[in-house]
Amino acid sequence: MRIFRVAPWIYPDTKGGGDYHVHAMSRDQAAMGHDVTVLTTREDESLPRIEETHGYTILRVSPGVTLLGNDVSPAVGRYLWHADADDFDVMHAHSHCYFVTNFAALKRRLGDIPLAITNHGLYSQNAPERLFSIYLKMLGRWTFNQADVVFCYTDVDKERVRDLGVSSRIEVVANGIDTERFTPEGPESDLIDAEGPVVLFVGRFADGKRPWLAVEAFAGVFAEYPDAELYLCGDGALREGLEAQVAELGIEEAVTFLGHVPYDEMPKVYRSGDVLVLPSRAEGVPRTVLEAMASGLEIVMSDLDQVTSMLGERGHVVADNGDRSFVDGLFEAITDPNETFGQVASDVHRWAETVERTTRTLQSLGENNS
Repeated sequence: MRIFRVAPWIYPDTKGGGDYHVHAMSRDQAAMGHDVTVLTTREDESLPRIEETHGYTILRVSPGVTLLGNDVSPAVGRYLWHADADDFDVMHAHSHCYFVTNFAALKRRLGDIPLAITNHGLYSQNAPERLFSIYLKMLGRWTFNQADVVFCYTDVDKERVRDLGVSSRIEVVANGIDTERFTPEGPESDLIDAEGPVVLFVGRFADGKRPWLAVEAFAGVFAEYPDAELYLCGDGALREGLEAQVAELGIEEAVTFLGHVPYDEMPKVYRSGDVLVLPSRAEGVPRTVLEAMASGLEIVMSDLDQVTSMLGERGHVVADNGDRSFVDGLFEAITDPNETFGQVASDVHRWAETVERTTRTLQSLGENNS
């Protein structure tokens, strides 16, 4: 099968859960014997325009103009315009939030290559929520409706997409992780040196992730646990503001900014921690939560229906309109942890199953179009 994957970014050019998903899916489908080409944008001009890596091909084009963290790339549109069914059996775009996926939907509308779209989360981490709600009801819904199939991680997200008025076929394929690498047992990270409780934040420093709430909550914990430490894994436009917040709160000695941590190091980082805090206002099913659960951590996070239902006893959920705060959640996680190591309980959360189910569906689209 000849798979044409369309994504705004790809790991390791950029570091994020969705970016890694695109890379790992392409790598593993190539290992299965499929011909995979990824069309993406090139933020760094030093990166090669065409690259063969991990068995698949990356085509990098100019990002064009960036709007609300979203590349509007005419070069992506031009490349899609010239692609046809003689070149590829199926297109697979990642997230309706991006203009490259809007271009892929237009290509499907005008062309003959079947299109699959993976919904990595209904709302944008970058655009204002009110503005994005308007987008969802217009261009977002139209984009989904051009797809031959939409992949959702959970039944909750499937219903949310349906509620938008999307009539395309929807397949629920759980997001997965490598449960052989992310385990409670194994070496810990040299990046973390702490005597007391270790709180982790893992993610981009973007508005939708609300990392400032993690810092604010940790300050409350630090007042009671002076040996506690917060490690922030990630980077982004909000870093300078977060560093200023840490200084203003007077907790510099207890907070470490690790920047982007190599993916191969993350199993050790999780094992070195006690609690993962994720205050996002919107998510799909974040890989970080699954990885932390599999590594035995307590989870303190926002009340997101599609995620919190799977947390079990290790979850400490904080609703924006509730009485509990993230400080309360962290206190609870630190003072009364569940003694049973958290494990991803079902094969539906294993990455190999995610790849296999996604690939079977893509094959059926290609076969139906031949």
